[in-house]
Amino acid sequence: MPARLRLPALISALLLASALIINTTGVLRLFYPRAAGAVAALPPAPPYRPGERVLVVSPHPDDETLCCAGSMQQARAAGAEVWVVWLTSGDGFELDAVLLDRAPRPARDKLTGLGERRIGEATRAAARLGVPRDHLIFLGYPDGGLMRLFLEHYAQPYPSRYTGQIRVPYREALSPGAPYTGRSVERDLTRVLDRVRPDVVLAPSVQDAHQDHRAASYFITRLLAARGEELKLRFWIVHGGLEYPLPKGLHPHFPLLISPRGKGLAWQRVDLTAVQEDTKLAALREHRSQMNVMARFLEAFVRENELLTAQPVPERGRGRGSAPPR
Repeated sequence: MPARLRLPALISALLLASALIINTTGVLRLFYPRAAGAVAALPPAPPYRPGERVLVVSPHPDDETLCCAGSMQQARAAGAEVWVVWLTSGDGFELDAVLLDRAPRPARDKLTGLGERRIGEATRAAARLGVPRDHLIFLGYPDGGLMRLFLEHYAQPYPSRYTGQIRVPYREALSPGAPYTGRSVERDLTRVLDRVRPDVVLAPSVQDAHQDHRAASYFITRLLAARGEELKLRFWIVHGGLEYPLPKGLHPHFPLLISPRGKGLAWQRVDLTAVQEDTKLAALREHRSQMNVMARFLEAFVRENELLTAQPVPERGRGRGSAPPR
């Protein structure tokens, strides 16, 4: 090899070797010793029991897999039944629609089509996790608009800033044509609770940075509290603060660390087997529209554990924060 080519080749080889070394599990634990140790010290979550009924509350298609794919597998393996309810169909993710349709700005009907696509992806992901089709419930409310429904549009329909819809447009939804109001959301979630009669409810935490996630938490917590069933709740976080989760990318034998926004909560560790991690990754890859846009973020949730807490902790002294629709 000519001398002038040796240095660039050597640099490339060193960079490749460094990337491989840095991304090994042992080295990652050296980079995050305290954070990994904090997860290892957490108590294990109580196991599921035969006959239990578990409901996963998901703001968007893919959240159910990110937070709870391992938990769902373990519940089914224990003989419990699992249901999933999605509050939105993820039809407000304009970047996703732009990339899928190769258009500079998606038309509103294209965003509704994206919602249809994501319903199909969520159905296939749930099948990977062994959740039967008749245990999947789609509500179809506006992506990026749940907080507006909770705070400002309880009775007056809210027009989606993305699709222009003011009613649920999806035939697969529990209540097609229902107006985009907080009252409609509560009515549908009440129907879900009456149908499922859950013993355990896995829901987003109010500490999550995404407004749809916080709104979903407020809706389900208020309804369960009114029924005297708030102790059934277990909370999770997906949008956990700056750069969470770290490190990005697929590191299946490294722990999912406690998020910055989840500090101080009474977390429990859900340990996953290698098979459960592989199945979680397979389910995640069914969310192809999302994997096309943010694979490294999504893959970062395929870890050796998941995290749940029974401690809701209202927001105190933290910025309300927001994240783009997903």
